[in-house]
Amino acid sequence: MIRIAAVGDIHLGPDSRGRLRPALAGIERQADLLLLAGDLTRHGTPREAVVVGEEVGGLAVPVVAVLGNHDYDAGRPEEVTAILAGHGLQVLERSATTVRVDGRSVGIAGTKGFGGGFAGRSGGEFGEPEMKAFIRHTRDCADGLRSALDRLAAEGCAVRVALLHFAPVPDTLAGEPPEIYPFLGSYLLAEAIDGAGADLAVHGHAHLGTEHGLTACGVRVRNVAQPVIGRAFAVYHLHEPSGPA
Repeated sequence: MIRIAAVGDIHLGPDSRGRLRPALAGIERQADLLLLAGDLTRHGTPREAVVVGEEVGGLAVPVVAVLGNHDYDAGRPEEVTAILAGHGLQVLERSATTVRVDGRSVGIAGTKGFGGGFAGRSGGEFGEPEMKAFIRHTRDCADGLRSALDRLAAEGCAVRVALLHFAPVPDTLAGEPPEIYPFLGSYLLAEAIDGAGADLAVHGHAHLGTEHGLTACGVRVRNVAQPVIGRAFAVYHLHEPSGPA
């Protein structure tokens, strides 16, 4: 059994210093790795990123993250990524990494993702260049996620997890106003997950959403935004070959 801890939307800033770290003490007794599903900061400033690094870095388990829309707000995502990496976090964007757990290789493929909507209520690459660019960015994120998952499969990973900020399915958005669903995620992300295959997908972003969902092909999706899970992190158990509990 592989134990995956996950949380998103922790939104740390200078006044948050020392608040999260106590809740992460002893995490190695509950989980084998920790996934951070974006919106780690409030405005994506280097000062805020330092706080995230101090709170989450140096744990007894590997920490893998993606950035969220808040982490891009200041226009300095590269600096945020570098600061987090300096504290020992692996930050993914259309890329993948592997973690060894009891001799098994656990693969994590990550992307921030983007919006666009879901079946029957989605945008398309048509019309104004701004609209085309919007959907093209989502498609690029989805294509990068699928390529990363495919690489992990080729490497023979025991389990594969898709780590995102934006939602791949509408199930986990239940509770949010339907009018904003197109800005909370995209079906293209779910198509990438189903096309390559995964054992679990986790995301954040939807603070008023629901924890549990499924892709069309039955991949379990979990919304781990901290306001949704209501605790420092949630833990999910992955079993071979039956998938997550």
